Amino acid sequence: MHEHATVEKICILDGGIARVEDGSIYSPGVNVDVPMTLSCNAYLIRHRNKWLMWDTGTPDRIYAEPGGVIMAHGIRGIVTRTIASQFDAIGVSPDDVDIILFSHAHYDHVGNAKLFRNARWIVQRAEHDAMFGPHPEARGYLPELYDTMRQNDIEIVEGDCDVFDDGAIRLLHTPGHTPGHGSLLIRLPQTGPVILSGDVAHSCCNLKHRRVPQFNAALHASLESMRRIEEIAAKEGARIWINHDIAQSATLPRAPAWIV
Repeated sequence: MHEHATVEKICILDGGIARVEDGSIYSPGVNVDVPMTLSCNAYLIRHRNKWLMWDTGTPDRIYAEPGGVIMAHGIRGIVTRTIASQFDAIGVSPDDVDIILFSHAHYDHVGNAKLFRNARWIVQRAEHDAMFGPHPEARGYLPELYDTMRQNDIEIVEGDCDVFDDGAIRLLHTPGHTPGHGSLLIRLPQTGPVILSGDVAHSCCNLKHRRVPQFNAALHASLESMRRIEEIAAKEGARIWINHDIAQSATLPRAPAWIV
């Protein structure tokens, strides 16, 4: 039986919260006019003496606005702990981050991309094309958050990608929410395999009931990606960490704590 490598550890950073007045934007016909609050996470991973970021949270600049700011799709972004301050608490400099991957390019996932000036970016081709193509704002992207990305080294990938070629960190192509949306399968030495699912679903309940947000790029692809991550999780014996499920996020240790 082939033995996969494991990462050293992972830290979950508080990437802000998202508030909406009508929860049905995430689940058409369900939670109509019900206010909802969602978690937003960013993840710092240590592997092979390198630092890797998965998503970068809501822009730190919003910290100066206690009531938050409407960012996209009528969603209010709120920051109570900046990513920069959490890096200070962890004792790592953003300049030391070697690699950045992100599930997709919405504001709560690439909001602090510019903090990581020395990082190499790994980007799905379909997401890259949507980010830098015509009318990115129509897809909910805010190009000012990532417009300097092309100054960094960029590796364009298509489909699944074994990031270190050792099975420890595997990028999964899970389109639907956006054209090039991805999820991340990581293997931890004690916790075991975990899928960081990004926005394949915005809650455990929405994943279970196959509820697709009205602003997703493609309905069929969204449903297929939900099916796929559950299939991979079952095959690998992996937990699924759903980025925006605030109840689930509350059960997981946050920065500066490490998970191994």
